[in-house]
Amino acid sequence: MKGIADTGFIVAFGNRTDFHHDWALDIAKRIDEPLLTCEAVLAEATFHLGSAAYVLALVQNEMLRLAFDSARHIEPLANLARRYADRHPDLADLCVIRMSEIYPHHLVITVDESDFRVYRRNKRDVIPLLCPPGSRL
Repeated sequence: MKGIADTGFIVAFGNRTDFHHDWALDIAKRIDEPLLTCEAVLAEATFHLGSAAYVLALVQNEMLRLAFDSARHIEPLANLARRYADRHPDLADLCVIRMSEIYPHHLVITVDESDFRVYRRNKRDVIPLLCPPGSRL
């Protein structure tokens, strides 16, 4: 499976009490190559899980792979921030949207279906998502 990991997936995977934990475990069993992610997502996941060591271990164990350099994409990120200002996206969401533009054959794995159903890559294209059943808010 080719995928881009958003914060919610990582948090659900790492937190046994998370509502979507079983879903995240099922997704993890189907991973046959590292999921792509970015530093902003890792920072958010570290905050929510309370463990940088755990999150970094996911990278070291090749469940996740850093595949985005924010510094090289400042202008597109700023454009996305302006376009979606009414939704107040955080940097991680903007990076994931941009990653979806760069890696168009990768699903975005997220629990944040309500925002990612609104966001568009390349201004008009629907972002392919993998979300937990019934996650739409």
